[in-house]
Amino acid sequence: MMKAVYIREFTGAAGLEIAEVPRPGSPSGTEVLVRVRAAGLNRADLLQAKGLYPPPTGYSPNVPGLEFAGEVVEAGPEAAFKPGTRVFGITAGEAQAEFVKVESTLAAPIPESLSFTDAAAVPEAFITAHDAIMSQAYLSAGETVLIHAVGSGVGLAALQIAKAFGATVIGTSRTKAKLDACKKYGLDHAIVTDGGPVFADRVLEITDGQGVNVILDLVGAPYFEENLKALAVNGRMLLVGLTGGRRADFDLGLALTKRAAIKGTVLRPRSTAEKGEAVAAFTRDLLPMFERGELKPVVDRVFPAGEAAAAYEYLASNESFGKVILEW
Repeated sequence: MMKAVYIREFTGAAGLEIAEVPRPGSPSGTEVLVRVRAAGLNRADLLQAKGLYPPPTGYSPNVPGLEFAGEVVEAGPEAAFKPGTRVFGITAGEAQAEFVKVESTLAAPIPESLSFTDAAAVPEAFITAHDAIMSQAYLSAGETVLIHAVGSGVGLAALQIAKAFGATVIGTSRTKAKLDACKKYGLDHAIVTDGGPVFADRVLEITDGQGVNVILDLVGAPYFEENLKALAVNGRMLLVGLTGGRRADFDLGLALTKRAAIKGTVLRPRSTAEKGEAVAAFTRDLLPMFERGELKPVVDRVFPAGEAAAAYEYLASNESFGKVILEW
């Protein structure tokens, strides 16, 4: 048996407890069993705790968690890592527990410069951001990217990645203080959206009327119409989050005129092979940057696992800047 964050009732943070659950069995094939030292929280966890985002088949709906950092305690005969290796990675669920069993293709070695706590802030945010803006939107040096909710975990990761690859970054947030804090990570232009989703005119002003080449939207429906106005000809819009809603009306003619590419993306329900490709790209492109200190995890607050309910409440408050972490 092992301890895990357990959703006793699907009522949000109030329904969480620490419970004894069966420990995963020994790994086989390319699997590894990881002793989890820290796990990051994500919006998907908040939804799962309310019964609104169940995990894929094969994962417990009662044990949340999409990312982990720890050390390998057992390894299958074909696994990429040996016992004792410090690793961080992603999974479709059950990471907020003392142990998690995953395919080794979904993990990467933790750079020596990162603690387990810092490492837990990396996988979901940086793999998602890198996959979206680099692998799918093909952001290039010299281009301009607009990142909504730039002070979030994925937003901050995308900001750092875009700057590291030579792009100009415009960021939005409803909180001026978060935008000010983002300047430390290279934010070029800040737009406060506390008065509503109005930003296209300012984006066009910043870009001399050209618009942005790439938009990373972590908000959803309320921003969609303005996104189209702010997008450059042949621009690429990546829809990653729907915190603001999922239905929007928009001008199809404008999308056609701009020859806009509009793509939705999500990491969790992908096949193991697809997620493994995203992790491999992260390992190839970004891990050396973490090792050199060019990219940095942003940890807002750390909670003991026993205070998971408080951690969930804090993430739901939208006050965090960067990642919220649970420590075992």
